[in-house]
Amino acid sequence: MDKNGGPGIDIAADVREGLPLESESVDYIACVHFLQEIPLEDLVGTLGELRRVLKRGGTIRLVLPDLDKGIRAYLDGDKDHFVVPDEDARSLGGKFIFHMLWYGHSRVLFTYDFVEELLLKAGFERVERCAYGETASGISEIVELDNRENESLFVEAVK
Repeated sequence: MDKNGGPGIDIAADVREGLPLESESVDYIACVHFLQEIPLEDLVGTLGELRRVLKRGGTIRLVLPDLDKGIRAYLDGDKDHFVVPDEDARSLGGKFIFHMLWYGHSRVLFTYDFVEELLLKAGFERVERCAYGETASGISEIVELDNRENESLFVEAVK
């Protein structure tokens, strides 16, 4: 599913306007580098809509830019952490800003405790930080879309 559609996309929809899916019809959801593009004021509602389509006991997996990792790399002077070419930003601070805001596409920055707070407000339970390629859910397919291991935060929660 993607708002814009395209190859490999089964459903083109804006989650903020409601998904064309029955309530409690999905076993699990993997959102990979998506939530940061949703305006701050719409985050809990968006997570609530995703929760609506999950079956009871279903799991949501969020893969998000990790602000803590970015700050750590910035403070350590690790320019290589930021995948921003020198023609876009040469300074460490510039690379940090471009990377974390991803050229203006990211509207929200995330830390684990903030993601946990949002998920709990949306009605999820058992929020857990996970590692790249590892799941607490027992659903091996849920990690198939994991990417950007060094810069991402991996979080799961249960309906």
